[in-house]
Order: sequence, then C-alpha cells, then structure tokens
Amino acid sequence: GGLPMLNELLLRFGAPGIKYVLELCADRTRHPVAFYCTAGKDRTGMLTAIILALCGTKAEDIVEDYSLSANVYAEMNDHQAMVGALSQRSLDPKTFLGAPPQVMRDTLLAIEENYGSVE
Repeated sequence: GGLPMLNELLLRFGAPGIKYVLELCADRTRHPVAFYCTAGKDRTGMLTAIILALCGTKAEDIVEDYSLSANVYAEMNDHQAMVGALSQRSLDPKTFLGAPPQVMRDTLLAIEENYGSVE
C-alpha cells in the first residue's frame, strides 16, 4: 500500500497522460517545456523520474531528487487542507505526504520489472 501503490496506480492508469507529456517534451518545436506542482513528488515526481531516467541519470540521483520533496508539505503553512482531505479518507498523512527515498527506489525497480525500462 501507501506511496508505492500510488505510484503503481499512477503508472498503470496515468499511462496515456504520461505518454502525452513525454511526447510534448520530445517535440523540440514545443520547447521550452516546464511542469511543476506543489510538492513535485506524485504525478510530477513520476514524470520527472521517467524523464531523468530517459536522459541517462543514475537511479540514485533520481532517488535523491525525489527525496527533496520529503518536507515540502511540512514546510507549507497551508498544508492542513491536504492533511484534512487524507484524514477524511482514513489515509495517514504522514505516509502520503512524505517522499521516502525507498519509495522511488522501489518505483524504479517496478518500472524495470513490469515494463522492461522507462523507454
């Protein structure tokens, strides 16, 4: 469960959206490209990890980049709305608002095991 399952679901059900964004990024006529979000760890983090991997970035560097989002929500003054939304669904905010390095390690391994590679 937790974030590894969320990432698995993002990959499985978000595949059309991920493909669209990757096609946009690959189209040099559409450059420059920017994407961002509040914390950059879920959908944005997944896209960033895939793009970094496609560019040949080492897995540990991708993991380190992902883990930079670990404290974003804790540092925000208005993160209570997100905590409340998770709590209403009986989800532990500490689990879903963090960005533990092992989650990205597991996600990168799952991509290799389930899809062969990020390509």
